[in-house]
Amino acid sequence: MSKRNIDVVVVSDLHLGTYGCHANEIVNYLKSISPQLLVLNGDIIDGWQFNKRYFPIAHLQVIKELMNLLSNGTRIVYITGNHDEMLRRYSDISMGNFQLTDKLVMDIDGKKTWIFHGDVFDTTTKGGAKLIAKLGGHGYDLLILLNRFINWVLKIFGKPKMSLSKKVKDGVKKAVSFINNFEQTAAELAIEKKYDYVICGHIHQPQKRIVKTKDGEVMYMNSGDWVENLTALELNAGEWTIYQYDEKHFEKATTQVITMNKKMPVLNVLTDDIGMFINSIVAR
Repeated sequence: MSKRNIDVVVVSDLHLGTYGCHANEIVNYLKSISPQLLVLNGDIIDGWQFNKRYFPIAHLQVIKELMNLLSNGTRIVYITGNHDEMLRRYSDISMGNFQLTDKLVMDIDGKKTWIFHGDVFDTTTKGGAKLIAKLGGHGYDLLILLNRFINWVLKIFGKPKMSLSKKVKDGVKKAVSFINNFEQTAAELAIEKKYDYVICGHIHQPQKRIVKTKDGEVMYMNSGDWVENLTALELNAGEWTIYQYDEKHFEKATTQVITMNKKMPVLNVLTDDIGMFINSIVAR
């Protein structure tokens, strides 16, 4: 499969290190693209659910593909999220074509673009709320495992897949209200700052829409996630689109099992300090 040349790609919420992460699909996607700029918009590694006993080869392969993109000239900007908040102590690291930051403001095709994860709008990274959110995360992981078993059974009977977590969230009025409030708040702040585009992650809800207020308008976008939706944002020839992963396009794809060597001792990911992941990327 030939690579697609893309100006800008934004992905978020990969949640590497959890059962819900679709690592093979992420690898397939990364192998299929050649972006000038790749923005990793938060929750790439899930530090809340991280466990040394669970970080499969497929998850390491994702990191290897990111390294390959760096080696081939892609600029990568890693924006921290709430699940990888432990990396915020390293914010503003910049080495070669890799940068770690908490937010990004840039001009893209003459348009002021504001990119950040989005957890600044909630309180899940503070105090007791953080503990509750972590406990909820473990429940979410169990739901994902159950969902995978159900989808395995559905596949045997030739039935389409389903997403339990998505159905739960879509069916809860508070969740819907939170998503609407999140999008509106992000858009209003962007209008106030006179940005043309605002791009978030965090809520696992891919979106592209114009938001208008009495003070102006802005294009609000969300890159979605790679747990439920398997989506990304792509910019080509000045046009943003939501990319939706389709397994039919990758039926012939094969994931090569990576070989560990002295340069990549388990990528240093399986250490107590996940911040070493940054060293694994830049100290090659």
